[in-house]
Amino acid sequence: MILHHLMARHLFVVSLLILSLVFNSCTAHSWRNNSSLDDMGPRCEPSSHPFGLCKTRAAAFGYPCEDHMVTTEDGYILSLKRIPHGVSKTENTTRIPVLLFHGLMVDSVSWVLGTPKQSLGFILADGGFDVWFANTRGTNSSRNHTSLTPDDPEYWNWTWDQLAAYDLPAVLQHVYDHTGGQKVHYIGHSLGTLIILAAFSEHRLLHLVRSAVLLCPIAYLYKTKSKLTRLATQILLAEAFHFLGYREFNPVGPVSHEILLIICGDPEIDCYDLFTAVMGPDCCLNASTVCNFLQHATQSTSIKNLIHMSQMIRYEGVRRYDYGNAKENMKHYNQPRPPLYNLSSIPTHVPMFLTHGGQDFLGDVPDTRHLLNTLVRTHDSDNMEVLYVPDYAHADFVIGYNAPQLVYGPMVDFLQRH
Repeated sequence: MILHHLMARHLFVVSLLILSLVFNSCTAHSWRNNSSLDDMGPRCEPSSHPFGLCKTRAAAFGYPCEDHMVTTEDGYILSLKRIPHGVSKTENTTRIPVLLFHGLMVDSVSWVLGTPKQSLGFILADGGFDVWFANTRGTNSSRNHTSLTPDDPEYWNWTWDQLAAYDLPAVLQHVYDHTGGQKVHYIGHSLGTLIILAAFSEHRLLHLVRSAVLLCPIAYLYKTKSKLTRLATQILLAEAFHFLGYREFNPVGPVSHEILLIICGDPEIDCYDLFTAVMGPDCCLNASTVCNFLQHATQSTSIKNLIHMSQMIRYEGVRRYDYGNAKENMKHYNQPRPPLYNLSSIPTHVPMFLTHGGQDFLGDVPDTRHLLNTLVRTHDSDNMEVLYVPDYAHADFVIGYNAPQLVYGPMVDFLQRH
């Protein structure tokens, strides 16, 4: 343990030295001068206006759409969108509510970036569901707070622990209350899977949820295949930026540019295909949808949240945020190490549909199998369905052009059975 802390401290100092060179040297910017974030994906035509789920995407295809606001117990004011039915409404039909919860550094527009026949949000609305879309704190439509602004460092003092403890229950309760007390089908992608598993492991929200769909679950990250993500974790890059006073991470902002400048010095990191470097080699994305994603779906998160995610890669297990020393952990948790989320304690009666891909770098196969072994070992066989798509990477499950056939069809069948 002592050796581990000494090594971590050494890597932290190295990161600070690298950052000081980056910020103060004009001659070390060759990559920065010859490239930009626009080069990290396909060549995209500039967009004249931002996408909005209701005003831009839903309205363009004739879908009704509502804006709701939800305030969490810790004061964050979240935007919640709703498509109550498809373009053709069937009268006197009770629609089961579905809540879509997005992944890390995106927002709810990611569910409707394609056409109505490609986008999960529209497919569910046309399939007879009452569809709700969450937006976590810090995203463009959820940046308000009862007493703080995004310019306040305290505004960004959260990780996915708080998303599971505050954002998720506030949004689920709102949907439940506004749909006549009906239990909600939950669909999460990436980080959206982690927070519902964390809540279930503590036997929370079970009274609100009818079933849970996990797209690319990322509960375990210890064996992630992303060299870029692993390198940033190993050199404690997020910790170094936090130490220097940065609190917000915008994936298309100046902090991310400086991070890329550091990471891209490694010859094994392909910085001209960041989509693949982070999420894996997707098989089934078309250029227009990727451009929509890069230009409109990317959103801010907290540096502290990235530290928490890094801790999950560095150490096995799913734990609460580690404050870095026994004294601080005792102050927050009354124990020297952060508590584990015991995923094996998730009640066995909760219907779950879990799907993952063979090319996913984040929800990689070994870590996902670890999760499956944890859940399936005790789960009721009638309430657990697993779908493996060998060619899919992380993004294919949300914006893949053939996802409706490979993933959404079986998923809707599962929802209708439960």
